[in-house]
Parts: sequence; structure tokens; C-alpha cells
Amino acid sequence: MTYVIAQPCVDLKDKSCIEECPVDCIYEGGRMLYIQPDECVDCGACEPVCPVEAIFYEDDVPTEWTPFTSANVEFFEVLGSPGGAARVGAAERDAAIVTVLPPQEHNE
Repeated sequence: MTYVIAQPCVDLKDKSCIEECPVDCIYEGGRMLYIQPDECVDCGACEPVCPVEAIFYEDDVPTEWTPFTSANVEFFEVLGSPGGAARVGAAERDAAIVTVLPPQEHNE
């Protein structure tokens, strides 16, 4: 099991979760952030710092956002498990479910 980033992150990418992650497993896509499921150690440090509450334990993802569990896996199909987001940097791509979403507005 792992943590999953869901739709509220799309077009926000606050990155507070990246700063809290002790194992550097949160990667930046073009429109949202993704948690590498094989690198996540399930510590939960990322969840409380997310300003839009987009991070959920895999079993607790709300029904309307369950496709984002697969989206987090899909993002890493090409990238694999590189052993840390800092060495990879931001990617310009996203999972298919994210690319088809209209721009998301956030009230900050």
C-alpha cells in the first residue's frame, strides 16, 4: 500500500508535500504531483501538509478520485523507480486522466 495524490492537486502543485517527504518519492508532472508507489514508505508525512487535501492513503481515496490511484502508477510506467525525485526533476508529462481534465481553478 502507498499514498496517492488525487485531483485536487491538478494545476496547483503546492509542493509542501515534497518538502516533507523523507524519502524523496514525490515527483512533479506537468500538471500535478505523483507518489512513486515502490519508493513510498507509507510514513504519511505528506498528507497533513497538503493545502487542498489531495493526498490519501490508498485504501482511503474517495470514490470519485479512485482513478487517480491508477494514474499515480501510470505516471511511473516509463520512468520506473529512479530512486528519488530530486535527481529526475520535473517532467512535462502527466497520466492520461490528468491530460484530459480542463484547467482547474484553486481559491487560495
